[in-house]
Amino acid sequence: MMPLTIEQYLEKIGRFVDEPFAKQLRKQFADRRGDSELVVLQSPSREEYEQLCRLAAVMTPQEKTAADGLTDEQVRKLAADAKADPALAAIFFNGYALELRKSS
Repeated sequence: MMPLTIEQYLEKIGRFVDEPFAKQLRKQFADRRGDSELVVLQSPSREEYEQLCRLAAVMTPQEKTAADGLTDEQVRKLAADAKADPALAAIFFNGYALELRKSS
């Protein structure tokens, strides 16, 4: 079985972008500032998903192959290159690494 690629993981995350039930779920897990990091990979907003798409687009083939082991510095650089939130990028790559470990 082939390991999950970063593009496949992004597609999986994109299934529930701006879906009404997912928005309700996000509200339930929102903190006092309105953030809901716990469910961002289950139901990203359109803006968050677009940031993740830009993030994947700026990655080199080598970075995509090793995406589950990127350093904090690499993640920050990719986020800056993609004009994406570095915290969102970190959540995305950590989620990807966990997903790979879960499927192996």
